[in-house]
Amino acid sequence: MTEQQDPSLPPRPTSEEQVAADTVFGDRFELARGFVRHLATSGIERGLLGPREIPRLWGRHVLNCAVVGRLMQPDASVVDVGSGAGLPGVALAIARPDLELHLVEPLERRVTWLDEVITDLGLTNVTVHRARAEQVVGEIAGRYVTARAVSALSTLAGWTLPLTTRDGEVLAIKGRSAADEIEKARKVIRKLGGDTAEIIAVGGDVLAEPTTVVRIPRRPV
Repeated sequence: MTEQQDPSLPPRPTSEEQVAADTVFGDRFELARGFVRHLATSGIERGLLGPREIPRLWGRHVLNCAVVGRLMQPDASVVDVGSGAGLPGVALAIARPDLELHLVEPLERRVTWLDEVITDLGLTNVTVHRARAEQVVGEIAGRYVTARAVSALSTLAGWTLPLTTRDGEVLAIKGRSAADEIEKARKVIRKLGGDTAEIIAVGGDVLAEPTTVVRIPRRPV
């Protein structure tokens, strides 16, 4: 039986994805493999991802999220809103063990799964909070606040900007609609204390398609 066929082992990355994974995760690649295994098995079984995503777990999901760590300063605190399947939170925790991650997720079944994955992988730089973003304002804050596939930016800004530190910024993983979302959210972002949003492409040197990130810094006071 090949590794790809054995359900107890994670899907094998393509040769290009392997090069990217070695670059992004380095000596923590085996932890990334363990995370992909969880996504491909219990993550699918519990409905966190659809089965059609299995062939795309490395490129579209795990690596796509992990490269966002390149935008973060060393030893920073990160709040991940709507963590769901640990994307980007767990991927960042593996790629950047210096970061302090707080995963905010309101659904119990997802929190349970995240706790199981974090325990199994032995990640010590991650804390999971079962709550909505607005419930943890004032309790936790991050130099960076991340989100992926959570909501349109006009809504997401209200959940993420209040969780940034005074010198913090939101890093929202978005797709092709990023520019339109920024335009629609411009007034809301300003009202919430955000500065001018910009679109950043990250990971283009290792990924076939770079990750699109909307960066919203806090406005200087």
